[in-house]
Amino acid sequence: MIKLLIADDQKLIRESLRVVLDNMDNIEVIDVASDGQEVIQSVRNNMPHVILMDIRMPKMDGVQCTRILKEHYPGVKIIILTTFDDDEYVYNALKFGASGYLLKGVSMDELAAAIVTVHNGKAMINPDIAIKVVRLFAKIAKSDFTIRVPKQGVDSLTKTEYKIIEQVACGFANKEIADTLNLSEGTVRNYLSTILNKLDLRDRTQLAIWAIQSNDNIVDMGL
Repeated sequence: MIKLLIADDQKLIRESLRVVLDNMDNIEVIDVASDGQEVIQSVRNNMPHVILMDIRMPKMDGVQCTRILKEHYPGVKIIILTTFDDDEYVYNALKFGASGYLLKGVSMDELAAAIVTVHNGKAMINPDIAIKVVRLFAKIAKSDFTIRVPKQGVDSLTKTEYKIIEQVACGFANKEIADTLNLSEGTVRNYLSTILNKLDLRDRTQLAIWAIQSNDNIVDMGL
């Protein structure tokens, strides 16, 4: 059973989502919240598997809430509900580690499917948002916004670590990386932890951005 927390500042929306999603066979809505501060408190008390969170909320928005939660509860999966004009929010939520981005107005069946997908360790992005994300990464790769890592850390990376970095940059989850490289998920997690320590990076999102920006160098190193 997937333990779900719903966060939206509009009571009608969060209660409607609670009624419908709580009736799904594999989803249990354990709590609802009206702002980011309530979300953090609820996570401390209830430890949900997945959070369905509006990006625009009072006191603390979905982006800031995502940043705090992923720092302290990295295992919690977060799906952001957004709108077409939320480009900056989408980028920041992506940077801080959200696993899903859906446009408001998706069907309940699509929403339920996304919750299951994210819970299983995969990403779920609405196709319209995915186009924006691709364009955004292209801009990042060409911009002056560069993630810098220590040279000694890069020099110490092994061939297997480079292969894992390449997979992360392609958006693959740990299980998919493990299947591709014939490793266990635990081994992949250990490799990722070592890679992040070597490169002095916070999370796999920063790693993915660095890999995209360093694509030519990574290819030159034999990937």
